[in-house]
Amino acid sequence: MKTHILTVQSRGTVSLPVQLRRRLHLDQADSQIKLIEHDDGRVELLPVVVVPADQAWFWTDRWQAMEREADADIAGGRVVVVEGVDDLIAHLDS
Repeated sequence: MKTHILTVQSRGTVSLPVQLRRRLHLDQADSQIKLIEHDDGRVELLPVVVVPADQAWFWTDRWQAMEREADADIAGGRVVVVEGVDDLIAHLDS
């Protein structure tokens, strides 16, 4: 765990240390941070990864469930590896 002390400027702005911005991929223009205010007074900052519109389908609940299913199949050895299209077709025909 790393701790950083940030100074709040007169207009309410804060600057994140450059190493932190780079590590969290917040060094790009228009990067976003989610601020969560807890009931006990704690404030939590989380980097937000913006997904391009043409890739949003991958992050849907349905697609992520299918990804987890595929990962489980791979981990469980329930896959077949073929060498090229001809082997694939032969496997499918068998």
